[in-house]
This record gives sequence, structure tokens and C-alpha cells, in this order.
Amino acid sequence: MIRAAVLLAVVGLLATQVRADDILEALDQARKAYQAGDLANAKQAADLASQLIGRKNAEGFVTLLPKPLAGWTADEAQATAVGSTAFGASQARRNYTNANGDNVDVQITGDSAVIAQLAPIMANPQFAGAMGKIVRVGSQRAIQNPQGDIHIIVANKFLVVVSGSAPAAAKMSYAQAIDFAGLSKM
Repeated sequence: MIRAAVLLAVVGLLATQVRADDILEALDQARKAYQAGDLANAKQAADLASQLIGRKNAEGFVTLLPKPLAGWTADEAQATAVGSTAFGASQARRNYTNANGDNVDVQITGDSAVIAQLAPIMANPQFAGAMGKIVRVGSQRAIQNPQGDIHIIVANKFLVVVSGSAPAAAKMSYAQAIDFAGLSKM
């Protein structure tokens, strides 16, 4: 039993290193292609590296999603990265449900130029007030719409959205359970 656990830990560590090596390999391929004057392959390899880095960021976001609160269950967290110069993004999301059939969906999105453009709009009280009620989630300023969905910009580079069919109080409880300090450090 202990040997199996150690073996799984070693395999997990190697898988993490392979992923890091994939990023370094793509960056190295981009550098070599660029130095050889092969700009098309340099861009393709750089785009791959960017995609892999985005995926790694999204996997980091997964660790910051809340555990299910009492009386709730959670689906497996999903991590995705979509690479694009203008609209690329890394995202982690998890859906939570209770016995009444209510659901809460928590999403953390980063690596997107759109968020950087949205941050000043949400920071402006007049614009934010037009989008919903300005509320506090811990030390974070947030916007809560009439359905109780919560939108939070963290460190001007991450967007957290808590939505779903559950009552506003449940959405707020999930918003308060997010590791904002950890997210701010990413």
C-alpha cells in the first residue's frame, strides 16, 4: 500500500516535470526557428508554449476553487486554456449542487487582455453601479446582479464569476470561500 502511494507520487512528479519540459521544449523550438529565420515555425512553437503555460495557469486556478460547502457536492473541476492573441484565456471552473437541485458555478479566468480592459470599468463606481449592486466579498470589491451572480476582478488580471440557480446567499458563501490571497499571488 505504501509502495503504491510512493509510486503514484513519483509518477505525478514526473508528469509535472514532463509538462514543464514540454513548455521549455516549445520555447527552445521557437528560439531555434527564429534564429534560423523560420518565422512561421517560430510563431507556431511560441503559440504552443503560450498555450501550455495557459494550461498550467488554469491548473493552478483549480487549486483555488472552494471545496463543497456543507450540504453541497461538487463536480470535478475543469481547467481550460484557449490561446489567442486578442481573446486568449485560462479558466478553471467547478459546479456545486445541493439536495434541492440548486447549483452554483464558480469560474476563475485569467491570461486575458479583455480582463485588463474590463478592470477599470468595474473599478469605476458609476459604471459598476449600473451593472448591479456593489458588495464586498472579504477584502474584494464585487458586483452582484439582481439574480445574485457575483463578478469580481482580482489584482486587475483575474475575473471570478459565481453564478447559478442557487439563492444569492449561497452564491455569496461560495464567493467568500475562494482563496483570493492565493489568486492575487499568481
